[in-house]
Amino acid sequence: MGKALCMLALTFTMCAMDPAPPPKPAKRPKTFSIHGVTLTDDYFWLRDRKNPEVIAYLEAENAYAASWMAATAPLQERLYGEMVGRIRETDTGVPYKHGAFFYYTRTEKGKQYPIYCRRKGTLEAPEEVVLDLNEMAKGKPFFAIGAYEPSDDGSLLAYTTDTTGYRQYTLHVRDLASGRDLPDTVERVRDVEWASVGRTLFFVTEHPVTKRSDRFWRREIGGENELVIEEKDELFDLSAARSLDGKYLFVGAHAKTSTEYRFLRADQPRSAPTLVLARSPGHEYDVDHHEGRFYIRSNKGAVNFRVVRIPAGPAGGVRWEEFIPHDPAVKISGLLLFAGHCVVMERQDGLPHLRVIDMKTGRSHRIASPEPVYMLSPGPNREYATPVLRFHYQSMVTPPSAFDYDMRTRRRKLLKEEPVLGGFDKANYKAERRWAAARDGTKVPLSIVFRKNVARDGKAPLLLYGYGSYGHSLPASFQASRLSLLDRGVIYAIAHVRGGGELGEEWRQAGRMMRKMNTFTDFIDAAEWLVANRYTSPARLAIQGGSAGGLLVGAVVNLRPELFRAAVAHVPFVDVINTMLDASLPLTTSEYLEWGNPNEPEAFAYIRRYSPYDNVAAQAYPAMLVRISLNDSQVPYWEGAKWVARLREHNTGPRPILLKANLSAGHGGASGRYDALRELAFDYAFLLTQWGLAD
Repeated sequence: MGKALCMLALTFTMCAMDPAPPPKPAKRPKTFSIHGVTLTDDYFWLRDRKNPEVIAYLEAENAYAASWMAATAPLQERLYGEMVGRIRETDTGVPYKHGAFFYYTRTEKGKQYPIYCRRKGTLEAPEEVVLDLNEMAKGKPFFAIGAYEPSDDGSLLAYTTDTTGYRQYTLHVRDLASGRDLPDTVERVRDVEWASVGRTLFFVTEHPVTKRSDRFWRREIGGENELVIEEKDELFDLSAARSLDGKYLFVGAHAKTSTEYRFLRADQPRSAPTLVLARSPGHEYDVDHHEGRFYIRSNKGAVNFRVVRIPAGPAGGVRWEEFIPHDPAVKISGLLLFAGHCVVMERQDGLPHLRVIDMKTGRSHRIASPEPVYMLSPGPNREYATPVLRFHYQSMVTPPSAFDYDMRTRRRKLLKEEPVLGGFDKANYKAERRWAAARDGTKVPLSIVFRKNVARDGKAPLLLYGYGSYGHSLPASFQASRLSLLDRGVIYAIAHVRGGGELGEEWRQAGRMMRKMNTFTDFIDAAEWLVANRYTSPARLAIQGGSAGGLLVGAVVNLRPELFRAAVAHVPFVDVINTMLDASLPLTTSEYLEWGNPNEPEAFAYIRRYSPYDNVAAQAYPAMLVRISLNDSQVPYWEGAKWVARLREHNTGPRPILLKANLSAGHGGASGRYDALRELAFDYAFLLTQWGLAD
């Protein structure tokens, strides 16, 4: 193995020893100065994906990781077999009604992808296969569906596909009577919506280089694209969505801390969009329609949002009628407006809630949740004139479940709980909500799950997951694959650190921009709390995060490497200074309002304090597994590759640092369900090896 690796490329050196040392990429220093600081990047050249030396280096890293993990091959097979053995491979999803049809997906044993189907009128009607992703994916190493939008009459389907993982989607329009795609194709399409009359399609496209969603188009099927709106502010992206009643189309312009909306009637597709309310710094709002009025969710004078309503039309100069007043303890995350009811998505004390408001009486109630930590969200709701809400529920011990909820009688009907095969019994597991004290006294919520027979004596292995960016709330969800860890005595925990949205907008603001360090210190303090309370010990504690969560992992292993036995980072955003200084990269400019603009001296100095790539030091690091994807548009592959090279150069400890590069996928990893489980089995085998549980 070592000799074979030596011959892969000229730019790195290998030895034919057994075991082989890791690949060592050549140093080709690139130096630049900014704000009086000179920075040197020895591995800048790895950005050039067209360079055969780069691909050879990534292949060598894959070979090295495979060699290092070769002894775990039987364990990986067992893990993979366990994971597949828990799923019902041939299964059917819960249908939802949209117009005259019931839509659903199903899977077949041995096939990687779902099959999209529908039935007309009743569930007993003959099945129509709308899209068979397995057929469409033949010969492609990656395949994903983005938009999936039937026309109002059900005769046409607008859908988008990605065949590289770069999240660059191509629009297709299928005639559902013939099952054939029409010539109407458009590249780089994001949101897709139909007009309610005729054959008019609206969609948003992204810039070919920056991937900023900057143009909103109208197209008559069989005709040409007509540009309607172009967003020129580099901090804003466009979106498009129709109201549930189908009467209005709303076009949003979104920055990290500001929004703006325009509207047009869905039955007047040739009309020009009308401004609801002009953008202003710090004002975030969105808008929906119900019975002749616009309902606006706004943070004006309400950090956790309030809801007002106005006559349908521009909001400027119009009196805002309060519908839901601001409550500092409850964040309003969104609305779902049915004919007779409003469903409010709320967050309080770190947990999601659904509140139902009777639109005639104003009386409201929350849908009850039976467990201390859980995930609750609306399901696919495409019918306006119905008293029934479809919602999804799960927890760390309860599999995903779909319910129909009668908003008048408050009765719920379980439609399906995802089957978990292999003898699963939720009574064997326990989920907890705990609060760790951060160094400044802030209470950080923890979601924890484990088998009930696991002793809290400090000896249990524990995997701690984190994210903490963009106001995103980590769900306390169920994963059947996670049972392969829990059943081996592993405790799994989520640290809901500042920068996420779990405790409202102030929680988000407390972990972004010039307060970003709170995200990392919260995570460290949560880990120390778990150790102090005898859930685990540093010798048994592993951590994991992806994307911005990979930034979290990178920052904390620099700050406290001795606190962790192992770390897994997926597509990690670790080269913050270099990436944020390159405005030509996808997404960079719009991210200035999340991290700061390092072209400004104060922001540069602050980011430099935590940027993982820039803070690698001579110290003993935990065992690490870093996953990257060659076609990643969100976090370029070279960030993780450069980071691993620098980590190995400075690591004074004996533990391995592995790099796994998926050369045919993007930000989310493998697209096929079986391939994804193979990747997960590899990750679990790595962790179990570090915990001494590989047998």
